[in-house]
Amino acid sequence: MIFLFPSPFTLWRDSLGERLANLHQSLTVFSLMPRRKNRARRTRAPRPAALANSRRTGARSRSATAPADIVSIGLNATDTLIRVPCFPAFDSKTKVLSSCVLPGGQAATAAVACHRWGLHSRYVGKIGDDPAGRLQREQFAREGIETRLIEVPDCASQLAFIIVDQKTGERTILWQRDDRLDLRPEELPQQWIRAARLVHVDGHPCAPAIAAARWARQAGAAVTADLDNLYPGIEELLEHVDFMISSREFPGRLLGIADLLESLPEISRRFGCRVAGATLGRHGVLAWDGTQFHYCPAFRVEAVDTTGAGDIFHAGFAYALLRGDPLPVILEFACAAAGLNCTALGARGGIRSVPEIERLCRKGPRHECLFENNELQAGAARAAKRNISHASRDSNISHISGKE
Repeated sequence: MIFLFPSPFTLWRDSLGERLANLHQSLTVFSLMPRRKNRARRTRAPRPAALANSRRTGARSRSATAPADIVSIGLNATDTLIRVPCFPAFDSKTKVLSSCVLPGGQAATAAVACHRWGLHSRYVGKIGDDPAGRLQREQFAREGIETRLIEVPDCASQLAFIIVDQKTGERTILWQRDDRLDLRPEELPQQWIRAARLVHVDGHPCAPAIAAARWARQAGAAVTADLDNLYPGIEELLEHVDFMISSREFPGRLLGIADLLESLPEISRRFGCRVAGATLGRHGVLAWDGTQFHYCPAFRVEAVDTTGAGDIFHAGFAYALLRGDPLPVILEFACAAAGLNCTALGARGGIRSVPEIERLCRKGPRHECLFENNELQAGAARAAKRNISHASRDSNISHISGKE
């Protein structure tokens, strides 16, 4: 029998490689968040007339330009949750186990979660002049969150009717929304956006999200986006987004490339996103940081209702990013926060404390992995080759153009 022992050079090389990897992860903490620009001489932007007629709610009294940790811009919704023994078959009758009305919405829920975790959150959105709109205003006031809620006269607020399968906790959403609830760029509180550390958008619609992302970038803030569908202007919006975490299907719809190991690097290359990722339901999340893939399998929980899991994931991502965590830790925290939210009814029913989320990160059981390390490494190698090919092609085009 022959025993093979590593040489001293091999031990030194492996030790050096480990130290460099640790250094790279440490530097990631500082590189993910952009540096803030000096605001000492900034003049206050004029207040849009539309905002003069909107009411601000919230227990905190702060000036319009006081720094906020996160400004969340986009949808709010009033959800009617209907729990059934199992999802009904076509042309059948099913007993309703329970029903209730609760607040939800992508951007609104993210703002609430970040606030409960101790961040200074602000929310910007529109509501109708109806009981659902009043519910939204009352809930934000109860939470103590500053808002710019623009009330649209003679208009219904966004509603959702959500059927929740008792056996699995999976939900099916039926929704309705008046186009008059779309924000316009001139209705945005530019002071809030320029004063924030992070701006979160959901692209509903894209025009105000583009304006907000551009202002945030100019002020040195990070921009995160929760995207699930193709809307007019989505490509322009992506050009102003730092951290794009979408639904599983979005990259394929955008690029026509179904394989996430191919589409996520292409989104990053084409639009300049620092991180491009996709949530995968019970399979967790996959993200590309420009050089390598990061995969986090989901945590096993007793699911009651998956409504709002994606919204809380984005809130967790923003929270951990602002805390200065490296990307793998950010993804772990976001997955754990989303998983725990599924243990109660409603988009915000299972928002847990930071210690509870971190406890699940340390000790929680996981679902099976969708990707193996060798798959991720091979995907990263292919992405690197494509980047070199694109860079070479672009260089040749520039050289030819220069000659002409």
